[in-house]
Amino acid sequence: MALPTTAPVPAATGAAQQRTYLLPFILVVCLFFLWGMAHNLDSILIPHLKKACQLNNRQSTLVDTAVFLAYFLMAIPAGVLLKKLGYKFSIIIGLLAFAGGAFLFLPAADARSYGLFLTALFIIGCGLTILETAANPYATVLGPPESATSRLNLAASFNGLAALVAPIIGTNLILSGKEYTPEQLAAMTDAARTAYLNAEAAAVKTPYLVLGCILVAVAVLFYFSSLPEIKASESEPSQGGFFAVLKHRHLTWAVVAQFFYVGAQVCVTSFFIRMAKQGGGLDEKTAGYYLGLYGLLFMGGRFIGTALLKYVSSQRLLSIYAVAAVALCAVAVFGDGAYVIYALGGLGFFMSIMFPTIFALGIAGLGDDTKQGSSWLVMSIVGGAILPYLMGTVIDLQGDNTQAGYVVPLACFLVVLLFGQYGYRVRGRVV
Repeated sequence: MALPTTAPVPAATGAAQQRTYLLPFILVVCLFFLWGMAHNLDSILIPHLKKACQLNNRQSTLVDTAVFLAYFLMAIPAGVLLKKLGYKFSIIIGLLAFAGGAFLFLPAADARSYGLFLTALFIIGCGLTILETAANPYATVLGPPESATSRLNLAASFNGLAALVAPIIGTNLILSGKEYTPEQLAAMTDAARTAYLNAEAAAVKTPYLVLGCILVAVAVLFYFSSLPEIKASESEPSQGGFFAVLKHRHLTWAVVAQFFYVGAQVCVTSFFIRMAKQGGGLDEKTAGYYLGLYGLLFMGGRFIGTALLKYVSSQRLLSIYAVAAVALCAVAVFGDGAYVIYALGGLGFFMSIMFPTIFALGIAGLGDDTKQGSSWLVMSIVGGAILPYLMGTVIDLQGDNTQAGYVVPLACFLVVLLFGQYGYRVRGRVV
């Protein structure tokens, strides 16, 4: 069963249709970049707020919990919103919610309140949920169904660009490079310690103020743009309610695989700086720049993966990348020095195509159930709220040994491999 699209048209009309879809596709690509900025700034925020708000590893992962819990709680409302308002206005609402959370960083920094930071991140997560619920399926239907996976990977490549840009911006504007041991902080006067911690917290204000303003501007651009509202073919009617869509067995497999993949990616990036410092022997600033190198490899993996999909089936490429990711996680756990850094960078490359490929395989053949299936796949992103907390717990229980925690993403990539080998198959619905 094909992805939802418009009826076949003659060649000339098809060319005109492609031109009609070009501007909407470019705008959707911008969304992939913007939510990539949000997620990859989180990788800077976790070690930064750990320092500014004096947190342990488990507490610091609540940054991820706040964002990805929003995905879980908002996925169903986002799907309802998308069904009622369509792609355009859902995207605008998502952008404005995203901006509102970014602006809330200013009072959170002034108060140095971790609770307020988490509230801001939860609001950002709500906005991202709406954006992803709308933009991922929209990218797949803005063109021929046979190229849906490649098109989604191409759009997601700009999410990879954000994985390069965000760490560089965050390292320069947020990370100070000033680190003190608990003993050094205790030896400071109360005034000096408070001034240091307040200055650390205030570093987030400018980046998030600028980000919020950009988001409002993009929302205005979407409002005044003409976007086609793609409808499902009448020959592919909806097969039931929100839970009934899980009777598509390959979608259920995709939801599970996406839960573990997103959890793995967030684990890798959230502890990247700590890992590079502890396992690779780098200082905070240098580790931040290496996170940008990870982003470069992630982006390169997206573009190369998109090109490879012309010659290799998406499920086979997903399986190959999952095997490589398992091996690199093992190197991260048992290696040291430069080998750890190489493994972390390699993970960026081999994780690159996993989210869009699992997504596209999961919604293949759903017809008018595509929007509901998309909601489930977005809701499965809650793995990013749960698994990093588990990893932080492992690290704390192992005496602050960050390398030991990388067994968690290793196990997750095994699940992705199982989906690529077996679970992707479209077998129809369970009756």
